[in-house]
Amino acid sequence: MPFIGQLELAQIHDATLAPYIAARKQEGRANKTINLALGIVRRILNLAATTWRDQDGRTWLDTAPKITVLPLVGHQREPSPISWGQQRKLLPKLPDHLARMALFVLNTGVRDDVVCSLEWDWEIQIPELGISVFDVPREHVKGKKRGRLVVCNSVAQSVIEAARGQHPKYVFVYRRERKTNTTKAPLMKYRRIQTMNNTGWQNARAAAGLGDLHVHDLRHTVGMRLREAGVAEGTVADILWHSTRSMTQHYSTAQIVELHGALEKITADSGAWNKSLATLRAEHQARLAGEQSPPKVPTRALERVA
Repeated sequence: MPFIGQLELAQIHDATLAPYIAARKQEGRANKTINLALGIVRRILNLAATTWRDQDGRTWLDTAPKITVLPLVGHQREPSPISWGQQRKLLPKLPDHLARMALFVLNTGVRDDVVCSLEWDWEIQIPELGISVFDVPREHVKGKKRGRLVVCNSVAQSVIEAARGQHPKYVFVYRRERKTNTTKAPLMKYRRIQTMNNTGWQNARAAAGLGDLHVHDLRHTVGMRLREAGVAEGTVADILWHSTRSMTQHYSTAQIVELHGALEKITADSGAWNKSLATLRAEHQARLAGEQSPPKVPTRALERVA
């Protein structure tokens, strides 16, 4: 609003949006974040030129101006999967409700918005495996093309069981607990958590010395651990909900067993490296500065090479 709110639709174009872009860059916003806002502007202008009409049936604009988005190549942050050691530093620093959510993501690979909106009505229990799966409606899946399945391994299932009964609708919820008079009823009811990337997350990552760790990096961590465990690329794609030509429209029992078996491989530290290129680069720079000695190659990694 401070930048284009006073303008008519016909006055909105690249030149009038330039001050907004400059201000957001000065605030340190990434190109991708700025592009999300520009996408909303572009959508409104396109609707004004094609769909929205006045009382005489004329579109609000004759044509929609082309809104130039910012380049992403060379401007995107590298994914930063975490090691098992970093995980052990992070989880105790998180508030309990965020620690449970982070542990669930680290064992399922789901996105922040999915774990925050996870509902009990989506749960399907599979007694043969002793686990649950969650049939997530397509409205909560990126792209909204089809529903997807969240398969719980033993660690994720333990998180689910600990949350059971807290809220009638949502799996992951929060309430402020009493610090005094703990025998009295809580001051508030459980409520849904809107996002994991809140003050609690940001304080915890700083306390753990993990810098600009994103919630989405936990999802990248799952992908890296699955690959290190030797899980087939197609299975990794199914777990992370990556679109592939081979992905079927309906999950079978055999596929659920396959996904569960793959996720069971990442429930504990395997002794593998579990480091991303970004982590290796940072450690290399630290060694050049004389801050640390070269790490030993994990025995299991040597065995795989042999």
